[in-house]
Amino acid sequence: MKLVRYGAPGQEKPGMIDEDGALRDLSGHVADITGRAFEAGLMETLRGIDPATLPRVEGSPRIGPCVGDVRTFWAIGLNYTDHAEETGAAIPREPILFNKAASCIVGPYDDVILPPGSVEADWEVELALLIGKRTYRVSEAEASDAIAGYFVCNDVSEREYQLKREGLWTKGKCCPTFGPIGPWLVTPEEFGDAQDKSLWLDLNHKRTQTGHTSRMIFSVAHIVSYVSQFLILEAGDIITTGTPPGVGLGMEPNVFLKPGDEMRLGIDGLGEQRQRVVASPG
Repeated sequence: MKLVRYGAPGQEKPGMIDEDGALRDLSGHVADITGRAFEAGLMETLRGIDPATLPRVEGSPRIGPCVGDVRTFWAIGLNYTDHAEETGAAIPREPILFNKAASCIVGPYDDVILPPGSVEADWEVELALLIGKRTYRVSEAEASDAIAGYFVCNDVSEREYQLKREGLWTKGKCCPTFGPIGPWLVTPEEFGDAQDKSLWLDLNHKRTQTGHTSRMIFSVAHIVSYVSQFLILEAGDIITTGTPPGVGLGMEPNVFLKPGDEMRLGIDGLGEQRQRVVASPG
């Protein structure tokens, strides 16, 4: 099942992608696509709906973030062996956990806006997931029960803020528009094995990132279990699980985003994103 949110920013409606790839309106059945909705039984509601009976959405509406009402945006750093190698970092012994601000979330085709003075903005295609129920101190075997769905994330990062300023990585990860998610949220039964998916990113029509989730240092199940040992994951939290090699920071010389660039990225079964890079208006 592919779930989507469409419409103007802040006014998105819930939708579903049918077998023919058409967008169908779900607003007559559910208020929104959120973690709390999953916790309250959203899947039971959706399983009883024939997509062909839903109103077809005509035209080309904006596709918004595939998840609404995100509570906390967690992220895992250096989680691919080949990405750690390209940046010269040691292979982590435990998952590196940091935050992205929920305020950075935008739709999969929205512009990425460089903050004033940005000189080292970078791209990162990642597999992300939605937590669908309250989860604390679960085992890896139990972790899959907490996952409501998967989607593409572009963990846009300002490396100068992240690595050359004092303090945590977070300050280079949270600028407005630095968290495109979607286009769809795909339920686990349709997505299949999260550790057997290819992911990629093109910059200006040139392939820069090519990866496979089998190269993750820590699996999706391990990440959910690990994070839950330290805090309560709530329905509506999202976790993005790290990026494969091919980021601008790993190139020699470094390559960073500039106004006019275009990013296109995707993951098997989760669709594609596309963003234009623009300068901050002020």
